[in-house]
Amino acid sequence: MPKLYSYFGIIIMFYSNEHEPIHVHGKYQGCESKAEFIIDNGKVIDIKIKAVKGKKPLSVNQLRDFKLFIAAYSDEIVSKWVDYFVLHKKVSCEEVNRRVK
Repeated sequence: MPKLYSYFGIIIMFYSNEHEPIHVHGKYQGCESKAEFIIDNGKVIDIKIKAVKGKKPLSVNQLRDFKLFIAAYSDEIVSKWVDYFVLHKKVSCEEVNRRVK
């Protein structure tokens, strides 16, 4: 379960046995939502927020923060996906302590 970012209590991560499409999970105090990246010609063109089966979704406030964060960091997240799942490199968790807009 590689953690990618910690953002004001929200953990943004992959599960080790992930599948395409490229996506990340956002977890906060037992709640979880995921974001799928729609990519065309190597560029993120859309991000779809989805529920995680069997999990309570992020609250309105955490979901807003999660959406803002993944939009701002989408290219880095995709790069970490490629590093971890394609190139089999280790990824490290970054603590982000500034608000993204």
